[in-house]
Amino acid sequence: TKPNKETKIEPQNRVGNNQLRNQPPAEQNPSQSGYYSANESQAHKKKPKRQHHQKPNMFHRLAHRTFSRAARSISTRRIVVNNAMPAVAISHNLRSFSTAQTITNPDMMCRQCEQTKDHFACTTVGVCGKTAETSAMQDTLIHVVKCVSLWANAARESGATEDQLAAANVWTLRATFSTMTNVNFSEERIAEYIQEGMLIKKELERIVPTSDAPTGPVAETDLLGKSLEEMEDFGHSVGVPVRQAVMGNEDCFSLNEIATYGSKGVCAYAAHCYQLGQMDGTVMKDIHEVFSKLASDKPDMEGLLANALRVGDISGRVLAMLDDAHASTFGAPEPTPVKMTATEGKAILVSGHDLKDLDALLKQTEGTGVNVYTHGEMLPAHSYPGLKKYKHLVGNYGTAWQNQKFEFATFPGPVIVTTNCIIEPRRAYRNRLYTTNEVGLDGVTHIGHDRDFSEVIAQAQSMKGFKDTVDPAQYHTVGFNHRAVLPLANQVIEAAQSGALSRIVLIGGCDGSQFDRNYFTELAEELPEDTLILTLGCAKNRFIRSKKLMGATLSNGLPRLLDMGQCNDSYSAVVVAGELAKALDCTVNDLPLSLALSHLEQKAAAVLLALLNMGVKNIRLGPSLPAYVTPNVLDVLVEKYNLMPTTNAKDDVKKMMAGE
Repeated sequence: TKPNKETKIEPQNRVGNNQLRNQPPAEQNPSQSGYYSANESQAHKKKPKRQHHQKPNMFHRLAHRTFSRAARSISTRRIVVNNAMPAVAISHNLRSFSTAQTITNPDMMCRQCEQTKDHFACTTVGVCGKTAETSAMQDTLIHVVKCVSLWANAARESGATEDQLAAANVWTLRATFSTMTNVNFSEERIAEYIQEGMLIKKELERIVPTSDAPTGPVAETDLLGKSLEEMEDFGHSVGVPVRQAVMGNEDCFSLNEIATYGSKGVCAYAAHCYQLGQMDGTVMKDIHEVFSKLASDKPDMEGLLANALRVGDISGRVLAMLDDAHASTFGAPEPTPVKMTATEGKAILVSGHDLKDLDALLKQTEGTGVNVYTHGEMLPAHSYPGLKKYKHLVGNYGTAWQNQKFEFATFPGPVIVTTNCIIEPRRAYRNRLYTTNEVGLDGVTHIGHDRDFSEVIAQAQSMKGFKDTVDPAQYHTVGFNHRAVLPLANQVIEAAQSGALSRIVLIGGCDGSQFDRNYFTELAEELPEDTLILTLGCAKNRFIRSKKLMGATLSNGLPRLLDMGQCNDSYSAVVVAGELAKALDCTVNDLPLSLALSHLEQKAAAVLLALLNMGVKNIRLGPSLPAYVTPNVLDVLVEKYNLMPTTNAKDDVKKMMAGE
C-alpha cells in the first residue's frame, strides 16, 4: 500500500525583497516581489540592513533569525508540498519514512540530492552541511540564472553575436555549477555570482530592443547592489514550497525540478568543457531556453516533460564534447595500473574532477621534490598520456568524497579540491585545504583562475610528507575508455557466444555515506564469475578493492572489472553499448546488459536523463529514487523506460541474470 504522499508546510512570512516592506501590495511590484502575496508583504517590519562585506558571527545571526521569526510567527497560508517517496523505493532500505509530515516555518526546503533528510527534504540544515542561509542564496542564484537566460535568448533573437553572449554563457555554467550539492557553501561567493549575473543582465538589456524585451517577474528581477541579507530574503520567496504552490500542480512541478537538477549537472559538465577550451554556442542556446521554460510558473505538463527530455538530449551532447575535450587535450586514455599506496616524500593531494587544474599543478611542481596524489574522481587521471608522463604523479590516495574528513586529516600534505564534492572540513586540515573554480568554503583559501599553486607547493615543502614507501604496493588499473574497450569488442562477443561471458553489468554513478549503499558492493561480489563488470564514477570505490574482484579474469583472460573513468566519462559506456549493439545487430536494450546506477547529486540526474533520452531501459536506480519525483511521474518513467529501484543484491542478481 502506498503511503499518504501529502506533506503540509506552513512557511513563515518572508518577503522577497526588503524594498517592498513599506511599499504597496506585491502584485503591484511584480519585478521585485518574488511570489509572495500582498498581505504577507505588509506583515513584515523592515530589518536592519547588513552590507555585503559585513558578516556577523554565527551566534549573532542565529539570535537575529530566531527573534525575527518569533516576531512574525503568524502564518497567512498553508502550503501543501508533495512528499514524493514511492513505496517501491524503500523496499530494501533500513530507513523508516513518515507517511505524512507537517513542518511549520521551515528554514529551508532542499531536496535536490538523494541523501535529503528522511527522503523528504532538508528543512533546517542540509545533510550536506548547507545552512538555511546558503540554501536561500542558492535559490536566489538559480532565479537569477533564469532571469539571465530569458535575456540571453532575447539577445540571440535580436542578432547578438557569440562574443556579445560570451560572458552570459560562462557565467551561466559557473553560477549554476556552484549550486550543486557539495560545491559552494560560501554565501559571499554566491552573492558575487548573483551580482555578476545582474550586471550581465544590464549588458544584455542594452542589446535587446525595448519591443523585444522579455517581461514578467523573473525577467524584471533587479537585485543589483542588494545586501547579503536582502538576497537571502529574496531566496525564500522563490524556494521550492512557494514555487510549487504557485504552479498548483505537483506533477508539473516534479517535472520542473527534474529539469532543474538535471540542468545543474549539464552545466557542471559543460563548465569542465569550457575549462578545456570548448564552448558550443548551440548547447548554450539550448541551456538558456531550458532555463527560460523553467522560469514559467504555468503547469504545462507536455511542455515540462519535453523540457526534461531536452535536458537529456543536451546532456548526451555535452558528455560527448567533454570526452573529446579530455582526449584531445591529454591524449586518449589507455589501461594503466595506478599505485594505491604511499611513496616516501613530500606530497599534495588533488580531489574533484578538473584535469586542467591537475595539469597546471603537475607543471608547477615538476622539479620541486613534491609528489602529487589523486583522490576520489581524480583517479582516472592516471590513464591520460599527457598527465601520467609526469613521474611525480605517483599514485592515488583514499577512496570517495564522503570519507574525506578522515582521509584528508591523515594525508601528510596540503589538499586541493577542484570541483564537487567538498564537505565542511575538520580543524585537523582546514589550514591546508584549498579550493578552485566554483568550489567555495568560508575560511578556506581559494585559488583563482590563474591557477597559481605556489602557496600550496610551499606548504607541502614545509610539511613532513610520507616517511616511508609502503611495500608491497597495491595497484588498480584504470583507463578502459571506449577507445580502449572497443578494440576488445570481438573478444567480448566471442566470449558471449562461447558461454565464457554470461552478462555485462554496468555499476556506476555517485557514491554517498548511507549504509545501504553497501548494496553496490554486495551486487558486484554477488555476480557470477562469468560476468563482466563495467564501472565509472566514484561509486566504484565500493568494490574496486574487493578481494573477490581484484585481479579476477574471465576464462578467456579478459579482466572481469573494467574501470571506465569518472562520472564525466559516462559517454564511454554509451559508446561501448552502442557499438556492441551494432555488431550484434540488435538494440542496446536487447544486449545481455544490466545497469545499476548509484544516484546522489545532479550530475547523476543529468546522466540518467541522457540515458532515458537515448531510449535506454531497465535501469536500476538506488539506493532510493529521487525525493522530487512524484508517484504519477514515476509511473510514466516505469511504463516507458522500466526504471526500477534497487532492492537487495541477491534478488537483483537473479533478475539480471534472467534478463529482467
